[in-house]
Amino acid sequence: MEVKELKALIEVIAKLRAPDGCPWDREQTHMTLRPNMLEEAYEAVDAIDSGDLLNLREELGDVLLQVLLHSQIADEEGAFNIEDVAKELKEKLIHRHPHVFGKAKVNSADDVIVNWDKLKQEEKTYRKSIMDGISKSQAALMSAQKISKKAVKVGFEWGDVDSLYDCIKSEFEEFKEAVKENNKEHMEDEFGDILFATVNLARWYKIDAEQALLRANKKFIRRFKKMEELATKPLEEYNLEEYDKLWRSAKKAIESENAQL
Repeated sequence: MEVKELKALIEVIAKLRAPDGCPWDREQTHMTLRPNMLEEAYEAVDAIDSGDLLNLREELGDVLLQVLLHSQIADEEGAFNIEDVAKELKEKLIHRHPHVFGKAKVNSADDVIVNWDKLKQEEKTYRKSIMDGISKSQAALMSAQKISKKAVKVGFEWGDVDSLYDCIKSEFEEFKEAVKENNKEHMEDEFGDILFATVNLARWYKIDAEQALLRANKKFIRRFKKMEELATKPLEEYNLEEYDKLWRSAKKAIESENAQL
């Protein structure tokens, strides 16, 4: 596989950051580019979800741009360069795949994950808690899933799913008590406990909570847009009973459309 285009791209990035390059690119720092990294990653995920491979190619290019810009800035600061990034990643992949590059044996993808976690722990000896290493910047729902999975790895788990359901119910009751107190901080704490317990329920059934919520969001948006199409007057003029009827009609219309696909 040739990488001449990749090398040419690295040269383009260096030129953009050069004294005679682009004023905008020259002003960027790791912190100013931070939101761009998040935005481009989410847009790449949207392309994956859509199944549009041409769009995915473009969005992956935008993600790569962020990697190269950060590497170029670090190079200028004397910290590291893109070669260092590639070398470290290569060595990590080789070390964490001894069943491919060494003599280790695995029987399933689950075995690979177990080995990966063990090798990762060996590499990062500075981490004292199993909870160390969880990103402080990722979405709260994703973070909750990771925290839950880490706790389960050391046996911190409900005895059965019924006890998990009971836990969720008790969290709702505690939230109701906080509401009675009219204490916003207490309400926020208890509502957070509801969400965290629900994330554990998703994990129990091997459901990705983030994807589940994204699907719910998309479903709601589609139904709401269908309501707007079916409405015979401004939505602001609908009462609750009319809203319920319109919502049901929108749901039925979408089900009919899906059946015709």
